[in-house]
Amino acid sequence: MEVSNSRSPSWFGIFGRLEWSLLLASVGLVLIGAAFIYSATSSRLSIEATSWFQERYVNQFLAAGLGLVLAVVISLIDYRIIARWSMALYWLAIGCLLLVFAMEPVAGVQRWIPLGVINFQPSEFAKLALILLLAHFLCRSGLDLRDPVVFVKALGLMLLPFALILIEPDLGSAVVLLPISFAMMFVAGIPRRNLLRVIGVGALLLGLTIVDILFAPENLQLIRLKDHQQYRLRVYFGFDGAGADATPEERRRAERDFRKWSYNVDQALISVGSGGLTGKGWRQGTQNVWGYLPRGVAHNDFIFSVIAEEKGFLGSLVVLVLYGIVIFGGIRVAVEARDPLGKVIAVGVATFWFSHIFINIGMNIKLMPVTGLPLPLLSDGGSSVLCFLLSIGLLENIYLHRRSY
Repeated sequence: MEVSNSRSPSWFGIFGRLEWSLLLASVGLVLIGAAFIYSATSSRLSIEATSWFQERYVNQFLAAGLGLVLAVVISLIDYRIIARWSMALYWLAIGCLLLVFAMEPVAGVQRWIPLGVINFQPSEFAKLALILLLAHFLCRSGLDLRDPVVFVKALGLMLLPFALILIEPDLGSAVVLLPISFAMMFVAGIPRRNLLRVIGVGALLLGLTIVDILFAPENLQLIRLKDHQQYRLRVYFGFDGAGADATPEERRRAERDFRKWSYNVDQALISVGSGGLTGKGWRQGTQNVWGYLPRGVAHNDFIFSVIAEEKGFLGSLVVLVLYGIVIFGGIRVAVEARDPLGKVIAVGVATFWFSHIFINIGMNIKLMPVTGLPLPLLSDGGSSVLCFLLSIGLLENIYLHRRSY
């Protein structure tokens, strides 16, 4: 009697085929993030009576736990099935982005939808929805990617969430959509000349915008930004806004405002530099403990500065290595993907991670203007943590289904 060797894949077989380096690097980043969120808020905990389950590091763990479960679930559903629902997910994200404008502003911006004890940030999930829909659109069979109409449609898919996020305003999240979309279009096969033309026009408009904001008289400015956005650009370019004909009083006021708006990034740079090789020790960073690095931003926008001060160059290097594992793991997944759809999704996810990392660390060391963009899995924020872990689930999905079994 013959016994068939064909068997359904066991759970052990499925988990054995996962790309474990991606999962382990993600878990490592979650643990580091929670530890340094605790460190960044520990001085506040000592003077405020707050229940443990309300603390930011606990919420970070809860969001990460949910994110890891969802990542595993998503990795088991063929990504081609998920892509078929990308249009619905995209318009759901657009609907949520519109809904935030009906919410009460928080700190002068409209980015969140309150859901009881948590705040949901649609712009984070709009990035993943765009990745899925853009990949699904670009990889349709019979599509002529050389047709300029196809390129214009792809740009339209990106520009709608870009505009809505920009209006919130959330410049950092809006900007991230650009490299994600262009990288995906390039890998999918959109002609390079089309991409270069749009990038060239965009760079020219960006340059003119910066000149308008920094040098045009306020009553003649064509583009009006929020005060904090305008001052962040001035800080980045080292321009205090005082004209050549400014009075001594106007010049003093301009210098005072400049020091005020540059304070956070100056203290972040001091934190990074003062950590040395091995750092001052966990919860021993003077910039953090004594509040020179403002406590309102230390646990989110400037979490890298806290890590660099307390664990030094070596601790920062560990973080960069873990990020490198994720990004190069995403590239490997793209190379080994079974079809163009998986390849383009993986490239979108890898670019998504890289853009956040480059911009956030860049603003911590004054290479980029401050935008409020979270550092993946390290910055405090449940929506961000969920989104990045879901993207890991997508990469695992593509890797798991890279062959037919």
